Amino acid sequence: MTQAAANPPATIRTDSVVVCQHLTKVFKDFWMRDLARAVNDLSFEIRPREVFGLLGPNGSGKSTTIKVILGLLRPTQGRVAVFGKAPSDVSIKKRIGYLPEESYLYGFLNARETLDYYAKLFEQDYKTRRRRIDELLDMVGLTGAQYRPVREYSKGMQRRIGIAQALINDPDFLILDEPTTGLDPIGTRQVKDLIIALGKRGKTILLSSHLLADVEDCVDRLVILYGGQVRAEGTCDGLLVSQSKTTIEADTLDEATIAEVDRVIRVRSGGERAITKVSKPRQSLEQLFLDIVAKARAENLTTSGATAGGETASFLTSRGEGDALIESLVATEAAASGSMVETPVTPAKAPAPDVLASLVAPEAPPALRPAAPTTPSPPKGVDASVIEGLLDGGEKRS
Repeated sequence: MTQAAANPPATIRTDSVVVCQHLTKVFKDFWMRDLARAVNDLSFEIRPREVFGLLGPNGSGKSTTIKVILGLLRPTQGRVAVFGKAPSDVSIKKRIGYLPEESYLYGFLNARETLDYYAKLFEQDYKTRRRRIDELLDMVGLTGAQYRPVREYSKGMQRRIGIAQALINDPDFLILDEPTTGLDPIGTRQVKDLIIALGKRGKTILLSSHLLADVEDCVDRLVILYGGQVRAEGTCDGLLVSQSKTTIEADTLDEATIAEVDRVIRVRSGGERAITKVSKPRQSLEQLFLDIVAKARAENLTTSGATAGGETASFLTSRGEGDALIESLVATEAAASGSMVETPVTPAKAPAPDVLASLVAPEAPPALRPAAPTTPSPPKGVDASVIEGLLDGGEKRS
C-alpha cells in the first residue's frame, strides 16, 4: 500500500481557494499523437489561509499544474477551480500573485521602474505605488540598489525583485515556483520567514520547490508527485514523524549516567529495547552561516550585494475592521465637506511697471533690450504709405 492510499484526500470543501479534481494534461505532437502525459488524474485542494507544498522530482508535473491553475494551459480532462471560478476568468487575476521559476524581467529598467510597471498593470494610483514600492524594496533588501538596471543584478537579486513584483498587488493567493533558486542562505532564510509571516496574516500560498528542507520549514500541508500522480499527501508531522523511535535530549551526560539509563531501559522493556545511539546535537550549516554573516555585519563590513531585508511591507498585513471603518468615515466626511465648500478663485494681478527704475537704469545693449512697443495706428485721414516712405528714406540716408 502506497502512502497516498494510506492518506486519502479529505472531502473537498466549498470554500477552497483551489480545487483540482481528476486533472489530466496530455501534450501532443504535430500529428495530435500523445507526446507526454504530464499530469495524470490529479486531485487535491488548497484551503484558505494555508501554505500548501507541491513537491516532486523534475518532470513530475508541478509546473504544468501551476500553469493550469493560472489559466495558461487548458486541462485535457478534469476540473480546476480558483476562488470558485474557472482559471481563465479575468476577474480573479487581480487576486493572484505569481513568481515563475525563471525571472522574466526587463533588463533596461531598474528595480523601482520594474515595480512601478507591474503596479500600473493593476491600475494603482501614484501614492499607492510609491508607498508599496518603498516598502517592498526595503523588505527584499534592494533599497541600496534600486536605481541599478536589472540586467546588472545577480541571479539572487533578480529573484528578490521577482518576489517583490509578485506581492505588489497584495494578492490573496500567492504562487511561488522555486522562490529560493539562486538565493544565498541569508536570502533563503528571509524568504522562508516571509512565507511563514504571510501565512500567519491570512494569505494562501502555493509553494513549489526542489529544496525539501525549505518546504519542510514553511508548509502546513503538502503533496508529493511522481509521474503526474499523487504519491503522498498530508501534514509534515503526519508524513515525517517516526513512530518506531524515541529521541531524548538532555544536558551533557557522563558515561556512567548513560550506562545507568541504558540499564533501566533494558529492565523496563524486558531486554527488548536499549539505547542504540548516543551523540551530541549538531548545529545546522545554515545556522552557522547566518551566525558568521551576523558577526561580519556587526563589524560594519561593506558589501555591494543585496542587504538584509527589512520588515514585512505594511500593506501586506491584514487590517482590522475598526481601522477600515474609521478610514471610510474620514473619507466620506472629507468628500462631503469638499462638495459643500467652494473656495473663490481670485485672478492674479499683473505687477505694476517700475517707471522710475526704467528711467534711471542705463541703456541696455541691443541684444538685451526689450522688444520695441507696437507702433500706434495713424489717425484717420492720414495716408499710412506716405509715412512709411518717409521713414524708409530716413533710414537709407542714415
